[in-house]
Order: sequence, then structure tokens, then C-alpha cells
Amino acid sequence: MTGMTSTARPLLNRRLAEFGTTIFAEMSALALKTGSINLGQGFPDTDGPEEIREAAVRALRDGRGNQYPPGPGVPELRTAIAAHQQRRYGLSYDPDAEVLVTAGATEAIAAALLALVEPGDEVIAFEPYYDSYAACIAMAGGTRVPVTLRPHEGAFRLDLDELHAAVTDRTRLLLINTPHNPTGTVLTREELAAIAELAVERDLLVITDEVYEHLVFDGAEHLPLVTFPGMRERTVSIGSAGKTFSFTGWKVGWVTATAPLVTAVRSAKQFLTYVASGPFQYAVAEALALPDSYFDAFRADMLAKRDVLATGLAEAGFEVFRPAGTYFITTDIRPLGPELSKNGDGFAFCRALPELAGVVAIPNAVFYDHREEGAPFVRFAFCKRVGVLEDAVDRLKKLAG
Repeated sequence: MTGMTSTARPLLNRRLAEFGTTIFAEMSALALKTGSINLGQGFPDTDGPEEIREAAVRALRDGRGNQYPPGPGVPELRTAIAAHQQRRYGLSYDPDAEVLVTAGATEAIAAALLALVEPGDEVIAFEPYYDSYAACIAMAGGTRVPVTLRPHEGAFRLDLDELHAAVTDRTRLLLINTPHNPTGTVLTREELAAIAELAVERDLLVITDEVYEHLVFDGAEHLPLVTFPGMRERTVSIGSAGKTFSFTGWKVGWVTATAPLVTAVRSAKQFLTYVASGPFQYAVAEALALPDSYFDAFRADMLAKRDVLATGLAEAGFEVFRPAGTYFITTDIRPLGPELSKNGDGFAFCRALPELAGVVAIPNAVFYDHREEGAPFVRFAFCKRVGVLEDAVDRLKKLAG
């Protein structure tokens, strides 16, 4: 019979069978259905600088990027990325051989893992982890090995002994995210030095996701791992315009690395999107050249928003892990009590929260292999207008009676 589909095996590739629909889609739909304030998904509710938006319009009108841009990215943007790395961190990259533009950091992560990981290779990632890490490792045929960040003195911390113990003869790569989503942890100089020593000692490749590089607070400092001894030739650094300039829909990310590493990543990337975001690349080139005052004001604005939400969450009864970076706050729901917290079950709590308080959040357990480790933790995004955050805080205070 025509039109019949074989059921001898599942339609979805078994490497992706565990993932299903993302929690973000479920919770965003719940926000719409209930009219709740959505503090789940991490995107701003205002656009970035007007002059950068106008730069994109100008590129469109001038016919720049309306057809396929060059595979590695437009020269103006590659030059701007290299200049940014030099100005901020003293890192020298050749714009023609050591910079690759991607469709957001998400494609950069996928392309890097597909290029560098073979079936059977182990990839160590810190959990909780950004959800695309697990899917991309799976698509590459690798095995993910989570090392858990755990609460300690008000923040989530890395256990270096646990990291060392996770490395085996099959370990190919470390996937590092700092500033860290969802916990807001920023790895210290000492932690990064230890990671670098381990990578050199065991001859490991490293991918560093640094999309929140410009969002560090309270005296924390973003230190690119590639600046540490022995790391230049083994590190693929990933950045993005979306989080820094509040244009997440433009999907402009990048990779900086040695020429052999960039060549490898590009070999995979060319068969994913090939190219993307043509006119926006020209605008992001201008954005990266903005003066330091822009980045300082952006960070100060996000810090103020963090404090509005963090204070309100504490007053509502949550235990708050005040983040040193990113635009997410992780909370422990157990202090709300067994009834409100659904016995510390973050999934059940987040599904009930729209009815309880008219707010949507994300259960951190979705970012863990060891779901029980993340069960009582819930993430809120503060990259919203202050009035929205204040409204959300007023609603959440209902939980405290």
C-alpha cells in the first residue's frame, strides 16, 4: 500500500530520542495560555542600540548581505571580532584564517562538536548545562560525561577533584561555559588555571562558550581560558552578538581559534547553515566597535535588573543564588515549604506557578543528567524591563502570603 510508513523502528534518530520538545516551548506556551509573565526563556523584551539596528537597515538598503555572504563571514565582521578580542583580552587572531562567523553560538557549538568529536569520544560538560550541549554531543556520536556544579556558600561551585576523576583515556574534549548558564557562576582564575593544566596534561581539546562575557557582576572578571598557558592551540572560543547587544533574533555568533581548528569547525559548519544573517553581520561589526561606555552601561543596567528580581525572590521565600554573571537567577524552592514547592519538585512547581502567581520559570532539572541533583532548583530570567520585573515580584510575593 502507498502512504504507509514502516514501524519497524522509530522515525526519530535514536541519538535524539531522549530529547523531545524543549521545556522552553512548553513553558512559553503555558505563559501564553495563562497570561503569565514569562521569565523562563532568556531573551530581552527590548531591542538593543538604535544605531546598530539602523546599521542593519542601512546594510539591507545598500544591498550588503542580501545574497550569500562569504562562507567564513563578511570581512568587516571578522576584522571586528579580531579587534574585539585584541582590545578586551590582548588576544591576537588572523581575521582571515582564525575567525569564523556562525548562525549564533548554537551553531558554533554544534559545528565544533560535529567537527571534533567522533563516535565513542567522551565530552565532559558541567551540569547543569545549556540544553543544546547534550543534543549536539549526541548528534556527534559522543558520550557526555557530566561534572556537577553544586551549591556552596551562596553559589554553584566546581569540584576540581571531580573534574580530574571524570577524565579517562576516552576523553576527547572539555566543554566549558563561563559565565555559566543557568547558575550564573563565573569561573575564577584559579579554577581556569587548573582546567588549563588538566587539558595540557591529558592533551584535551576545549570548547569555551563565552556568550555572556560582557555580563559579569560584583567584581567578577571574565577570563578567556585561551589566555592560559598551553591553551591557544587547543581551544575553540565561542562568542555571540545576541546576548551582548540584545538582538537575539539576528543569530550572529562566532568562533575564534587557531587556523587548523577553525578549518575543522568550518568543514562541519558549511553543511549546516552554509551562511546566515548576511545584513546583520555588517551591523554586528559596528556593534563590536562601540566604546567601552556601551558595555559598561549595559552591564550596569543588567545588574540593576538582577538586584530587583533577586531581592523580590528572596522576599517571596526562595533561597536565591545571586549570579556573578549571565542574566539568569537560580533559586531553591524548598524554603517555600513542602506544599508550595511540590516537595521540592521543580517540574511540578513550574507547571503550577502560572496558576499560583502568574509567572513562568524553568526547572533546572532539565539541564542535568542527574535529575535528582537539579530537582529543587528553578531558573528565572531578569533580562526584562524593570516594570515587568517589578510586576513579577509583586505576583511572586503571593507565595509568601
